[in-house]
Amino acid sequence: MQKQKRHLIRSIALAAAFTALGASALAEEWKPSRPVTIIVPWAAGGSTDQVTRVTAAEIEKTLGQKVVIVNQPGASGSIGTKSALDAPKDGYTWTAGAAQDLGSYETLGMLKTRIADWHLFLNVANVQVIGVNAAAPYKSAKDLLDAMKAKPGQISVATAGVTSAGHNAMELIAKSTGVKYRHVTYDGGNPAVVATVAGETEVTTQLAVEQADMIRGKRIRPLATVSDKALDLEGYGTIEPLSKTIEGFKAPANYFGIFIPKGVPDEVVKTMEKIWVDNIAKSEVLKKYATSRGALFAPLYGAEAQTAVMPAIQANAWLLFDSGKAKVSPETLGIARP
Repeated sequence: MQKQKRHLIRSIALAAAFTALGASALAEEWKPSRPVTIIVPWAAGGSTDQVTRVTAAEIEKTLGQKVVIVNQPGASGSIGTKSALDAPKDGYTWTAGAAQDLGSYETLGMLKTRIADWHLFLNVANVQVIGVNAAAPYKSAKDLLDAMKAKPGQISVATAGVTSAGHNAMELIAKSTGVKYRHVTYDGGNPAVVATVAGETEVTTQLAVEQADMIRGKRIRPLATVSDKALDLEGYGTIEPLSKTIEGFKAPANYFGIFIPKGVPDEVVKTMEKIWVDNIAKSEVLKKYATSRGALFAPLYGAEAQTAVMPAIQANAWLLFDSGKAKVSPETLGIARP
Protein backbone atom coordinates (compact mmCIF):
# COMPACT_ATOMS: atom_id res chain seq x y z
CA MET A 1 0.00 0.00 0.00
CA GLN A 2 2.79 2.38 0.96
CA LYS A 3 4.64 1.46 -2.23
CA GLN A 4 1.53 2.22 -4.30
CA LYS A 5 1.13 5.55 -2.53
CA ARG A 6 4.74 6.50 -3.29
CA HIS A 7 4.22 5.49 -6.91
CA LEU A 8 1.07 7.63 -7.11
CA ILE A 9 2.86 10.65 -5.64
CA ARG A 10 5.73 10.18 -8.10
CA SER A 11 3.30 9.92 -10.99
CA ILE A 12 1.50 13.09 -9.93
CA ALA A 13 4.82 14.90 -9.61
CA LEU A 14 5.95 13.77 -13.06
CA ALA A 15 2.60 14.78 -14.56
CA ALA A 16 2.92 18.21 -12.95
CA ALA A 17 6.44 18.56 -14.30
CA PHE A 18 5.36 17.63 -17.83
CA THR A 19 2.41 20.00 -17.55
CA ALA A 20 4.78 22.80 -16.52
CA LEU A 21 7.10 21.95 -19.40
CA GLY A 22 4.17 21.90 -21.77
CA ALA A 23 2.96 25.27 -20.48
CA SER A 24 6.47 26.64 -20.88
CA ALA A 25 6.65 25.41 -24.45
CA LEU A 26 3.26 26.88 -25.22
CA ALA A 27 4.33 30.15 -23.62
CA GLU A 28 7.01 30.45 -26.32
CA GLU A 29 4.59 29.80 -29.16
CA TRP A 30 2.14 32.70 -29.05
CA LYS A 31 0.50 32.92 -32.45
CA PRO A 32 -1.73 36.01 -32.56
CA SER A 33 -5.03 35.43 -34.33
CA ARG A 34 -5.34 39.02 -35.54
CA PRO A 35 -3.01 41.98 -36.28
CA VAL A 36 -1.01 43.52 -33.42
CA THR A 37 -1.18 47.30 -33.02
CA ILE A 38 1.79 49.45 -32.04
CA ILE A 39 0.71 52.95 -31.04
CA VAL A 40 3.47 55.39 -31.93
CA PRO A 41 2.72 58.43 -29.74
CA TRP A 42 4.55 60.81 -32.07
CA ALA A 43 4.04 62.10 -35.61
CA ALA A 44 4.93 60.06 -38.68
CA GLY A 45 8.51 60.40 -39.91
CA GLY A 46 10.12 61.05 -36.52
CA SER A 47 12.70 58.89 -34.75
CA THR A 48 10.16 56.65 -32.99
CA ASP A 49 8.09 56.20 -36.13
CA GLN A 50 11.15 55.37 -38.26
CA VAL A 51 12.70 52.68 -36.09
CA THR A 52 9.37 51.20 -35.03
CA ARG A 53 8.33 50.61 -38.63
CA VAL A 54 11.65 48.90 -39.38
CA THR A 55 11.36 46.77 -36.24
CA ALA A 56 7.70 45.91 -36.85
CA ALA A 57 8.53 44.55 -40.30
CA GLU A 58 11.18 42.32 -38.73
CA ILE A 59 8.77 41.08 -36.04
CA GLU A 60 6.15 40.22 -38.67
CA LYS A 61 8.52 37.75 -40.31
CA THR A 62 8.54 35.56 -37.19
CA LEU A 63 5.19 36.37 -35.62
CA GLY A 64 3.29 35.37 -38.72
CA GLN A 65 0.84 38.20 -38.26
CA LYS A 66 0.57 41.81 -39.40
CA VAL A 67 1.92 44.50 -37.05
CA VAL A 68 0.03 47.74 -37.64
CA ILE A 69 1.52 51.15 -36.77
CA VAL A 70 -0.93 53.79 -35.57
CA ASN A 71 0.38 57.33 -35.01
CA GLN A 72 -1.33 59.09 -32.10
CA PRO A 73 0.73 62.19 -31.22
CA GLY A 74 0.00 64.78 -28.56
CA ALA A 75 0.97 65.90 -25.05
CA SER A 76 4.63 64.92 -25.47
CA GLY A 77 3.73 61.34 -26.33
CA SER A 78 1.58 60.73 -23.25
CA ILE A 79 -1.74 60.48 -25.13
CA GLY A 80 -0.71 57.56 -27.33
CA THR A 81 1.10 55.90 -24.42
CA LYS A 82 -2.06 56.13 -22.30
CA SER A 83 -4.06 54.48 -25.08
CA ALA A 84 -1.72 51.49 -24.98
CA LEU A 85 -1.76 51.42 -21.17
CA ASP A 86 -5.58 51.50 -21.05
CA ALA A 87 -6.08 48.90 -23.80
CA PRO A 88 -7.15 45.34 -22.87
CA LYS A 89 -4.16 43.39 -21.53
CA ASP A 90 -4.47 40.74 -24.22
CA GLY A 91 -1.10 41.39 -25.85
CA TYR A 92 -2.47 42.99 -28.99
CA THR A 93 -1.71 46.66 -28.19
CA TRP A 94 1.83 47.94 -27.64
CA THR A 95 3.49 51.34 -27.75
CA ALA A 96 6.95 52.62 -28.66
CA GLY A 97 9.30 55.51 -28.05
CA ALA A 98 12.18 56.66 -25.88
CA ALA A 99 12.42 54.97 -22.50
CA GLN A 100 13.39 58.27 -20.84
CA ASP A 101 10.02 59.73 -21.88
CA LEU A 102 8.13 56.74 -20.54
CA GLY A 103 9.99 57.07 -17.25
CA SER A 104 9.20 60.79 -16.89
CA TYR A 105 5.45 61.07 -17.50
CA GLU A 106 4.48 60.59 -13.86
CA THR A 107 7.03 63.21 -12.75
CA LEU A 108 5.37 65.68 -15.12
CA GLY A 109 1.89 64.76 -13.88
CA MET A 110 0.91 63.67 -17.40
CA LEU A 111 0.34 59.96 -16.90
CA LYS A 112 0.46 57.66 -13.90
CA THR A 113 2.93 55.04 -15.04
CA ARG A 114 6.51 54.07 -14.31
CA ILE A 115 9.15 52.25 -16.32
CA ALA A 116 8.69 49.14 -14.13
CA ASP A 117 5.08 48.88 -15.40
CA TRP A 118 6.33 47.87 -18.84
CA HIS A 119 8.18 45.09 -20.63
CA LEU A 120 10.96 46.83 -22.58
CA PHE A 121 12.20 45.61 -25.96
CA LEU A 122 14.90 48.06 -27.03
CA ASN A 123 16.25 48.41 -30.55
CA VAL A 124 18.56 51.46 -30.76
CA ALA A 125 20.17 54.20 -28.69
CA ASN A 126 19.97 57.67 -30.21
CA VAL A 127 22.04 60.82 -29.84
CA GLN A 128 20.78 64.39 -30.09
CA VAL A 129 22.46 66.89 -32.39
CA ILE A 130 22.49 70.71 -32.29
CA GLY A 131 21.40 71.55 -35.82
CA VAL A 132 20.79 75.00 -37.25
CA ASN A 133 19.12 76.29 -40.39
CA ALA A 134 21.65 76.29 -43.25
CA ALA A 135 21.31 80.08 -43.60
CA ALA A 136 21.88 80.75 -39.87
CA PRO A 137 25.09 82.63 -39.00
CA TYR A 138 26.27 80.06 -36.42
CA LYS A 139 29.27 78.02 -37.59
CA SER A 140 30.04 76.30 -34.29
CA ALA A 141 28.44 75.38 -30.98
CA LYS A 142 30.40 78.23 -29.39
CA ASP A 143 28.90 80.71 -31.87
CA LEU A 144 25.40 79.60 -30.96
CA LEU A 145 25.96 79.61 -27.21
CA ASP A 146 27.55 83.06 -27.36
CA ALA A 147 24.52 84.34 -29.30
CA MET A 148 22.14 82.80 -26.76
CA LYS A 149 23.99 84.54 -23.96
CA ALA A 150 23.90 87.84 -25.84
CA LYS A 151 20.19 87.51 -26.68
CA PRO A 152 18.63 85.55 -23.78
CA GLY A 153 15.29 83.93 -24.62
CA GLN A 154 15.30 85.18 -28.22
CA ILE A 155 16.82 82.32 -30.23
CA SER A 156 14.13 79.77 -31.12
CA VAL A 157 14.71 76.05 -30.63
CA ALA A 158 12.36 73.47 -32.16
CA THR A 159 11.71 70.21 -30.28
CA ALA A 160 9.04 67.55 -30.09
CA GLY A 161 7.83 68.97 -26.78
CA VAL A 162 8.48 68.57 -23.06
CA THR A 163 10.04 65.13 -22.28
CA SER A 164 11.23 64.76 -25.87
CA ALA A 165 14.87 64.02 -26.63
CA GLY A 166 15.29 67.46 -28.17
CA HIS A 167 13.86 69.30 -25.17
CA ASN A 168 15.90 67.19 -22.78
CA ALA A 169 19.05 68.04 -24.74
CA MET A 170 18.37 71.78 -24.74
CA GLU A 171 17.56 71.79 -21.03
CA LEU A 172 20.82 69.98 -20.33
CA ILE A 173 22.70 72.58 -22.37
CA ALA A 174 20.88 75.41 -20.56
CA LYS A 175 21.69 73.89 -17.18
CA SER A 176 25.37 73.51 -18.12
CA THR A 177 25.81 77.00 -19.59
CA GLY A 178 23.08 79.20 -18.12
CA VAL A 179 21.73 80.17 -21.55
CA LYS A 180 18.05 80.94 -22.10
CA TYR A 181 16.16 80.07 -25.29
CA ARG A 182 12.70 80.31 -26.84
CA HIS A 183 11.13 76.87 -26.89
CA VAL A 184 8.88 76.04 -29.87
CA THR A 185 7.16 72.65 -29.71
CA TYR A 186 5.86 70.33 -32.42
CA ASP A 187 4.05 66.97 -32.47
CA GLY A 188 7.16 65.00 -33.23
CA GLY A 189 10.84 65.20 -34.07
CA ASN A 190 10.32 65.25 -37.82
CA PRO A 191 8.02 68.33 -37.75
CA ALA A 192 10.54 70.05 -35.47
CA VAL A 193 13.36 69.39 -37.93
CA VAL A 194 11.23 70.51 -40.90
CA ALA A 195 10.39 73.73 -39.03
CA THR A 196 14.09 74.49 -38.66
CA VAL A 197 14.73 73.77 -42.34
CA ALA A 198 11.81 76.05 -43.27
CA GLY A 199 13.14 78.87 -41.09
CA GLU A 200 10.29 78.83 -38.58
CA THR A 201 12.98 78.29 -35.95
CA GLU A 202 16.72 78.78 -36.00
CA VAL A 203 17.77 75.67 -34.10
CA THR A 204 16.67 72.11 -33.37
CA THR A 205 18.20 69.71 -30.86
CA GLN A 206 16.33 66.64 -32.03
CA LEU A 207 17.96 63.29 -32.75
CA ALA A 208 20.56 62.56 -35.41
CA VAL A 209 18.21 60.00 -37.00
CA GLU A 210 15.65 62.78 -37.55
CA GLN A 211 18.16 65.28 -38.92
CA ALA A 212 20.33 62.89 -40.96
CA ASP A 213 18.74 63.46 -44.38
CA MET A 214 18.64 67.24 -43.95
CA ILE A 215 22.28 67.25 -42.78
CA ARG A 216 23.35 65.20 -45.78
CA GLY A 217 21.30 67.48 -48.02
CA LYS A 218 23.03 70.54 -46.48
CA ARG A 219 19.74 72.03 -45.36
CA ILE A 220 20.73 71.76 -41.69
CA ARG A 221 24.22 72.51 -40.39
CA PRO A 222 25.18 70.24 -37.46
CA LEU A 223 27.18 72.06 -34.80
CA ALA A 224 27.73 69.30 -32.24
CA THR A 225 26.37 66.10 -30.77
CA VAL A 226 24.77 66.65 -27.37
CA SER A 227 27.24 64.18 -25.93
CA ASP A 228 30.84 63.58 -24.97
CA LYS A 229 31.27 61.35 -28.02
CA ALA A 230 31.62 62.25 -31.69
CA LEU A 231 29.20 60.80 -34.25
CA ASP A 232 30.17 59.45 -37.66
CA LEU A 233 27.19 60.00 -39.92
CA GLU A 234 27.15 58.05 -43.15
CA GLY A 235 27.23 60.37 -46.14
CA TYR A 236 28.35 63.38 -44.11
CA GLY A 237 31.34 62.72 -41.87
CA THR A 238 32.11 63.37 -38.21
CA ILE A 239 30.00 65.58 -35.94
CA GLU A 240 32.14 66.65 -32.99
CA PRO A 241 30.81 66.36 -29.42
CA LEU A 242 29.58 69.30 -27.33
CA SER A 243 32.15 68.30 -24.70
CA LYS A 244 34.75 69.97 -26.94
CA THR A 245 32.97 73.28 -26.28
CA ILE A 246 31.67 72.66 -22.75
CA GLU A 247 34.36 70.98 -20.68
CA GLY A 248 33.14 67.92 -18.80
CA PHE A 249 29.79 67.78 -20.60
CA LYS A 250 28.12 64.34 -20.60
CA ALA A 251 24.73 62.89 -21.52
CA PRO A 252 23.41 59.35 -20.91
CA ALA A 253 22.44 57.05 -23.78
CA ASN A 254 18.88 57.60 -25.00
CA TYR A 255 17.35 54.15 -25.63
CA PHE A 256 14.35 53.58 -27.90
CA GLY A 257 12.19 50.51 -28.30
CA ILE A 258 8.82 48.81 -28.15
CA PHE A 259 6.98 48.74 -24.83
CA ILE A 260 4.34 46.20 -23.78
CA PRO A 261 2.34 46.92 -20.61
CA LYS A 262 2.70 44.38 -17.83
CA GLY A 263 -0.35 42.21 -17.25
CA VAL A 264 -0.41 40.71 -20.74
CA PRO A 265 -0.28 36.89 -21.01
CA ASP A 266 3.14 35.36 -20.30
CA GLU A 267 3.26 33.71 -23.73
CA VAL A 268 3.23 37.14 -25.37
CA VAL A 269 6.31 38.23 -23.41
CA LYS A 270 8.13 34.90 -23.91
CA THR A 271 7.48 35.04 -27.64
CA MET A 272 8.82 38.57 -27.88
CA GLU A 273 11.91 37.66 -25.87
CA LYS A 274 12.58 34.78 -28.26
CA ILE A 275 12.10 37.07 -31.27
CA TRP A 276 14.56 39.55 -29.76
CA VAL A 277 17.22 36.89 -29.23
CA ASP A 278 16.74 34.94 -32.46
CA ASN A 279 15.78 37.69 -34.90
CA ILE A 280 16.07 41.31 -33.76
CA ALA A 281 19.58 40.88 -32.30
CA LYS A 282 20.70 39.45 -35.65
CA SER A 283 18.74 41.79 -37.90
CA GLU A 284 20.93 43.20 -40.67
CA VAL A 285 18.06 45.53 -41.64
CA LEU A 286 18.02 47.16 -38.20
CA LYS A 287 21.82 47.31 -38.07
CA LYS A 288 21.86 49.07 -41.45
CA TYR A 289 19.17 51.50 -40.27
CA ALA A 290 21.23 52.34 -37.18
CA THR A 291 24.53 52.91 -39.01
CA SER A 292 22.96 54.93 -41.82
CA ARG A 293 20.98 57.17 -39.48
CA GLY A 294 23.57 57.84 -36.79
CA ALA A 295 22.17 55.52 -34.11
CA LEU A 296 23.62 52.72 -31.97
CA PHE A 297 22.20 49.22 -32.50
CA ALA A 298 21.08 48.08 -29.02
CA PRO A 299 18.72 45.06 -28.98
CA LEU A 300 18.13 44.67 -25.23
CA TYR A 301 15.19 43.30 -23.23
CA GLY A 302 14.24 42.22 -19.71
CA ALA A 303 16.31 43.16 -16.68
CA GLU A 304 19.23 44.27 -18.87
CA ALA A 305 16.97 46.76 -20.65
CA GLN A 306 15.56 48.10 -17.38
CA THR A 307 19.09 48.70 -16.09
CA ALA A 308 20.28 50.30 -19.34
CA VAL A 309 17.51 52.92 -19.48
CA MET A 310 17.71 54.14 -15.88
CA PRO A 311 20.57 56.67 -16.23
CA ALA A 312 18.65 58.63 -18.91
CA ILE A 313 15.39 58.42 -16.92
CA GLN A 314 17.13 59.71 -13.80
CA ALA A 315 18.83 62.54 -15.69
CA ASN A 316 15.65 63.53 -17.50
CA ALA A 317 13.31 63.36 -14.50
CA TRP A 318 15.60 65.41 -12.25
CA LEU A 319 16.37 67.90 -15.01
CA LEU A 320 12.64 68.50 -15.44
CA PHE A 321 12.19 68.81 -11.67
CA ASP A 322 15.14 71.17 -11.17
CA SER A 323 13.95 73.40 -14.02
CA GLY A 324 10.49 73.70 -12.46
CA LYS A 325 8.67 71.74 -15.17
CA ALA A 326 7.87 68.65 -13.08
CA LYS A 327 4.85 68.43 -10.78
CA VAL A 328 6.02 65.44 -8.75
CA SER A 329 9.44 64.97 -7.17
CA PRO A 330 11.26 62.03 -8.81
CA GLU A 331 12.40 61.00 -5.34
CA THR A 332 8.81 60.18 -4.31
CA LEU A 333 8.58 57.91 -7.39
CA GLY A 334 11.73 56.00 -6.51
CA ILE A 335 13.91 57.77 -9.10
CA ALA A 336 17.24 58.52 -7.43
CA ARG A 337 19.11 61.70 -8.27
CA PRO A 338 22.03 60.84 -10.60
